[in-house]
Amino acid sequence: MLKQQVLDLKADRMSTHHLASNQFRMWESTFAYLLLERVRTQGLGGTELERATVGSVRLKLLKVAAQVRVSVRRVYVQLNSSFALQALFRLCHRRLMGLAAPVG
Repeated sequence: MLKQQVLDLKADRMSTHHLASNQFRMWESTFAYLLLERVRTQGLGGTELERATVGSVRLKLLKVAAQVRVSVRRVYVQLNSSFALQALFRLCHRRLMGLAAPVG
């Protein structure tokens, strides 16, 4: 876990000489790791990225060219049509949306 945080999420960067701001940056890095770990285990189980590192998941699935449009009630994310892992992205999205708590 720590090695992936340092190498893939740049957790070792200390931006200031103040302890509080560096600690907050470390918390953000830990939260990012935990979030990507959940995406990997819950959304990508049984796929080729099931055992990938957090950096690989970030690079292959999340660092993608997309157009984001925000309306009053929704956020639309339109992926590039040449994105090679579109089917995997949709599968992961469907699985993660299935975990969401019902509204009401």
